[in-house]
Amino acid sequence: MKNKRRFFITVITVLIVLCVAVYVLFLHNGKVYYNSDFNIEDYKSQKDMNSNGIDDQTEILLRTREYISTAPKYKSEYYIGGYPTGEYGVCTDVVGYALKNSGYNLMVLLNNDVIENPQDYDIDEPDVNIDFRRVKNLIVYFNHTAESLTTDINDISQWQGGDIIVFADHIGIVSDKRNKNGQPFVIHHAYPCQPEYEEDLFGRPINFYGEIKGHFRIS
Repeated sequence: MKNKRRFFITVITVLIVLCVAVYVLFLHNGKVYYNSDFNIEDYKSQKDMNSNGIDDQTEILLRTREYISTAPKYKSEYYIGGYPTGEYGVCTDVVGYALKNSGYNLMVLLNNDVIENPQDYDIDEPDVNIDFRRVKNLIVYFNHTAESLTTDINDISQWQGGDIIVFADHIGIVSDKRNKNGQPFVIHHAYPCQPEYEEDLFGRPINFYGEIKGHFRIS
C-alpha cells in the first residue's frame, strides 16, 4: 500500500513539475507586433457568410478569440452532434467553432465533401460526428474549398489573422499578432497545462509541430 501511495505521489509530482516547466518556458511571447509594423495591409474578405456586417476574415479571427476566451480544457472525446459540449475541446475545435460562428458549419460542409469526393479521403465509413474533427480530413477539405497559400513563414506578407494553418497532426488559426521577425502567432489548443492559447510558435528554438502542411484562407 505504501509503495502504491509513493508511486502515485511521484507521478503527481512529475506532472506538476512538467506543467510548471511548460508554463515557464512558453508563457512569455515577447514584444508583440502587428501588420502595420511591417507595412503589411490588413486583409479583408469580400464575403460575409452570415450577413452580420463583419467580413469573414475578420470574423473568423474574432470568433476564434471568443472561443479560447472560454478557456477550454484539452480532452479528446466523441460527441453525438459533432461539436463538443461543455468545457472541453481539442485543436480542431478551435477551427470548428471559429468557422461555425462565422457562418460555416464545418461538420456539414466536410461531410458533404466526403460524400462527393470519397476517393480523396482515407475514410472507410463516413461519420458526420467526428470526420470534421480530424486534421487529416481537414487538410483534404480545405484543399478542395479554400485558397491555398504559402507555407513559408518568412514570406510574412502572405500571412493574415484569420488564416488556417495545418501541421502534420495539428491545426490552428493564424493570429494578427506577430513576433519581431514578422512571423505570425498561432491560436491553437495542443495539450493540457497549455499556458496560453495564442502563442509565438515560430519564435521558439524548438518546433514541436513539424512541417507546415497547409496554409488556407476562406475565400
